[in-house]
Amino acid sequence: MMDMLRKPTFWVAIIAVCVSLLFLGHRGTWDPDEGRYTNVGLNMLDSGDWLNPRRNEEVGHWTKPPMTYWAIASSVAVFGVNTWAARLPAALSYLLCVWLVWRMARRLSPGSEAAASLAYATMLLTIGASQYITTDFILTAFSTFAMHGFVEARFGDSRRRWWIATLWIGFALAFLTKGPPTLLPLLAVITFDALIPGKQRPRVFGWSALLFPVLALPWYFAVVRLHPGLLEHFLGAEVIKRVASDDFSRHGEWYGFLVVYVPTLLLGTLPWTPTLLRWCKSLPADVRRWWGNGAQRAADAPWVLLMLWIVLPLLVFCLARSRMPLYLLPLFTPLALLVGMQRQREGRALPRWPWIAAWVALVLALQIGAGFWRTHKDASEWADEIRRRAGGQPVTEVIFVEDMTRYGLHLELGLSTHIEKIALYPLPQSKFDRVYDELLQEELDEHEGDALWISKASAWPRVIAQIHAAGYEATPLGAPWQGRMFFRVVRR
Repeated sequence: MMDMLRKPTFWVAIIAVCVSLLFLGHRGTWDPDEGRYTNVGLNMLDSGDWLNPRRNEEVGHWTKPPMTYWAIASSVAVFGVNTWAARLPAALSYLLCVWLVWRMARRLSPGSEAAASLAYATMLLTIGASQYITTDFILTAFSTFAMHGFVEARFGDSRRRWWIATLWIGFALAFLTKGPPTLLPLLAVITFDALIPGKQRPRVFGWSALLFPVLALPWYFAVVRLHPGLLEHFLGAEVIKRVASDDFSRHGEWYGFLVVYVPTLLLGTLPWTPTLLRWCKSLPADVRRWWGNGAQRAADAPWVLLMLWIVLPLLVFCLARSRMPLYLLPLFTPLALLVGMQRQREGRALPRWPWIAAWVALVLALQIGAGFWRTHKDASEWADEIRRRAGGQPVTEVIFVEDMTRYGLHLELGLSTHIEKIALYPLPQSKFDRVYDELLQEELDEHEGDALWISKASAWPRVIAQIHAAGYEATPLGAPWQGRMFFRVVRR
């Protein structure tokens, strides 16, 4: 037992478990991202339809493939309808990445595994993302699993063909999580094999590559066949437009990558940023040493691989006109590996444990503070307000009238409550990316008496006028809250 307590790996594992699981359910669901993904997963669980992602019974949700929704639905089915269960897939993805970083560091630079895994476990962005419901950490886990297979195949001693097979399994599962962008690390794989001379090795694009279409494509084939026009939507709106246009208003300016990615890399890698800056400083000399010298590249193969794994995807992210901080999360795997190797090259030991403990305590304090932070994005506060306004009466549906839809209420109010967004007048919208679910008149015609309605207070005169014109009465439930009116609708 005492020997175990002296091992850095043991304490890395303890730190990783604490920062990922200890306060996982401490705060409510934050809209829009956490609410949107959770809502679709709960709809799968509630309806039993695990093939078609839906934001409610009538309207599909086709912005992402289904893996994240499957993970959330499965977790909630096992652990109950709560925020801890909804966030668990992200936290488990983080823990898997910590372990895989340790394994890869052992192959790339034996002796660097403790520093590399500790770096991944304590970086600000990786910890923060482990507490947030998006597709990004699940994608990162599968991408890291794929690259772990490549590292084992190129730097390990045995079963190399098997490890190439796991590369394609990982990329297939990643493709089911976020589509084509998940294949960016293949740029590093292909370039590395082209640049590094060496002994006979299993081909990346051998027979095992067939595992990718076998695992990744059946879901796409099924839904494209069921929904004519969906393939064009996937390729056009979800791939080409996100790369080549600023239609999604995600920092598409020419300088947007500086605004988003520079702070993400400098702050997200804390407290290990200085180590990575030292690596950046030495990188030009390394590249000059590798240029035109195949033997030197082979000798420095681990460094070459990590450089390509970071630089090539990062270049694509910078050129694409849709830019968000979490897009870079998959790059934090090679960044953590570089921390371990750079500190080993410099002869630096692990930081003193009191400093590490202080950093972990700070991170845990931030997690606790987030639970007490009052924000309009917290769906649990909206749920509490709805319960107060409903006065014990059932609420089977919450309807937002031309307002930001708080899909997190599906989790906070329970599976039996469904969330919809309606419009007063028809608005332009595509078949697979709808701005609203129904028009006001269509919703009124359904005669759902247990529905609670919400609209902006500033739009209240227009809303009530439309409702009265349709032959219904709107009854306010108290004064405005967060600039919103809560009301019930009954037929006159």
